[in-house]
Amino acid sequence: MLSDSGYDTGLESQEKQKPHVLLLRTPAEDGYCGTDKYEDAFRARGYRAANVSVLETVYTNLDRLQEVVYRGGADYAGVVVTSGRACGAWRLAVRQLAEGAGYTGAEGVGWSDTPFYVVGQSTASALQSIHAAPHASPYCPRDIRGSTESGTGDKLAHFIVADLAASPPAPGTASTSKKLLYLTGDKNKSTLPAIAAAAGFEVESLQVYATQGSTRFEDDLAGFLGAEAAHEREPGQAAGVEASNPWWIVHFAPSSAKHVSPIIKKYFDVPRHDGAEGAAGNRRARLAVIGPTTATALETELKMRVDVVAAKPNPEALAEGIARFDERPDS
Repeated sequence: MLSDSGYDTGLESQEKQKPHVLLLRTPAEDGYCGTDKYEDAFRARGYRAANVSVLETVYTNLDRLQEVVYRGGADYAGVVVTSGRACGAWRLAVRQLAEGAGYTGAEGVGWSDTPFYVVGQSTASALQSIHAAPHASPYCPRDIRGSTESGTGDKLAHFIVADLAASPPAPGTASTSKKLLYLTGDKNKSTLPAIAAAAGFEVESLQVYATQGSTRFEDDLAGFLGAEAAHEREPGQAAGVEASNPWWIVHFAPSSAKHVSPIIKKYFDVPRHDGAEGAAGNRRARLAVIGPTTATALETELKMRVDVVAAKPNPEALAEGIARFDERPDS
């Protein structure tokens, strides 16, 4: 999956004078965030930036999730959903139930009285869209809370505790238990379960997705680079790599950097601490990272030189760091 930030004719000449920016991440994973904030931050500074996904999602334990969804929410005080991928798993379970022989759609069997607690508006929008889908059913989330009150798992945990204490469910309308269903991925490091448990809640965690290296990364990268070269090629100019055209490659996690490093070396001459050069004719590149942990992994394990580490792990800090580096006389 890849996403290109597009072209602004008013900035075209400025953009051609600046390096391209290749963002090795999945843009707006749940599809409800509008324009991509990283691409926007670079475009505002005159760069051409694009995302190419390095990871892909694999749903897990769907049979177990279908069983939970089918039983309804009477056993739970709430459901905790902290990512668009977890929303996708619920959507898939609902669709499969609606299409299967076991679906009855019986009144009173569902989740309409069970609150769903989310981090951020994008996750809330993803859940709301399930109800609007053609396979809408009593299994769809309706009561969605916490999108504006919480921005992290920790904040969401405290919000859940306070919310359920302030408005306990009425007898006969929802669960009077203190059990929370928590939909997670394979790399879940949230302290949410500990905070909830300390407040007397039982947290039932169910892994519903895992992430792995994208099997399409090289095809997506090659296709994107080919399209970029064709866009910039002058009329009548022969196809070929413009080795003089610089790039920024931005890594966002050590694991994904290790996965794509051998492929990146096929297409780019990346800077190394040992001074080794890449294949002749490869695109020149500099490396930037979203934070110090990723920088350490690239420099110590992959022996690559990192030129920019974002001061904060957000789009503006990353784009500003690269822009300032490019303003240096020796860049």
